[in-house]
Amino acid sequence: MKKAYKIEIKPTKEQIVKIHQTIGVCRFLYNFYIAHNKEIYVKEQRFVSGMDFSKWLNNEYIPNNQDKDWIKSVSSKATKQAIMNGEKAFKKFFKGESGFPKFKKKKNQDVKAYFSKNNKTDWVIERHKVKVPTLGWIRLKEFGYIPVNSIVKSGTISQKADRYYVSILVEEDIKINNKAYSEGIGVDLGLKDFAICSNGITKKNINKTKTVKKSEKKLKREQRKLSRKYESLKIRNKNIKEGRATCQNIQKQIVKVQKLHQRLTNIRTDYINKTVNELIKQKSSFITIEDLNIKGMMKNKHLAKAVAGQKFYEFRTKLISKAKQNNIEIRIVDRFYPSSKTCSYCGAYKKDLKLSDRIYKCSCGVSIDRDLNASINLANAKEYKIA
Repeated sequence: MKKAYKIEIKPTKEQIVKIHQTIGVCRFLYNFYIAHNKEIYVKEQRFVSGMDFSKWLNNEYIPNNQDKDWIKSVSSKATKQAIMNGEKAFKKFFKGESGFPKFKKKKNQDVKAYFSKNNKTDWVIERHKVKVPTLGWIRLKEFGYIPVNSIVKSGTISQKADRYYVSILVEEDIKINNKAYSEGIGVDLGLKDFAICSNGITKKNINKTKTVKKSEKKLKREQRKLSRKYESLKIRNKNIKEGRATCQNIQKQIVKVQKLHQRLTNIRTDYINKTVNELIKQKSSFITIEDLNIKGMMKNKHLAKAVAGQKFYEFRTKLISKAKQNNIEIRIVDRFYPSSKTCSYCGAYKKDLKLSDRIYKCSCGVSIDRDLNASINLANAKEYKIA
């Protein structure tokens, strides 16, 4: 079974320059592929595949434009993967799974440098370092996290807020847990509390804690500072490329903002990981969750920020992955299933239940928390699909 590991690295100055060059070329080719497809579609009404674009680039474009020779200064496998990522984005768009591919921006730092394993000496893992193709040995910030004897298939290097990470895909034997399990549980996800389980466990909303609120307040402050720096340049009618000292100050402020974004992401991801582990440790025979309409929830401008901060999709993905390793069945109930409006004791349906009604009161005399009632109904659901 294939498993991915992500860990922070400490590259040298020369390696940092090479990483920036590779990421920069990958970003250029990804954007160039999208722009080229737009142009060809307008002229000839056809789509250019990643393979055809790669042949045209190497056989026609670069030889006829000598000022573009810098494209070949980095790993050919990294550039090829960037083009194939662009093709994958187009195919998702054609299937209706996502919107039209967007150009990647330097400030977003969402481009990764891909390095494949060409021979046995590539991607060698030791306790404190890893050998990356074309870059050589790079020190790891954590020791013993990645199994030394793992068979590496490929890897990527990314940058976030002046920190560098390596993601390695390895082939290893994962032992599936076949122990006896207790009854199944239902998990209701929400905004007031992150997860409410039918067995009584409640996971609070991490976004309401002091740590997150303090970081968000600091992020607003740093974003205002960054905005003022840009505004001051406009007032003085200067181009950002001209004032070197001013540009350095802006770049420092950008890094501060990026670090705070990364801190908030790390806090939420860590909380999701701990929640998933706690649910798996319950050793239940199955876990039932609801197929939430996240896209529809994001359209509500009053709830969009709160919904995005909960990271429901990441939770669902990690829960399914972890459950497979522990031989736990994940049941997904349809989004239209009335889990909140149905009484978990008598089965009565309450049509006029409002979102503000946090206590479910039934005519049979039951008074129960709304979210706990929903989680019990999810655990008892008869119609579902297996993830």
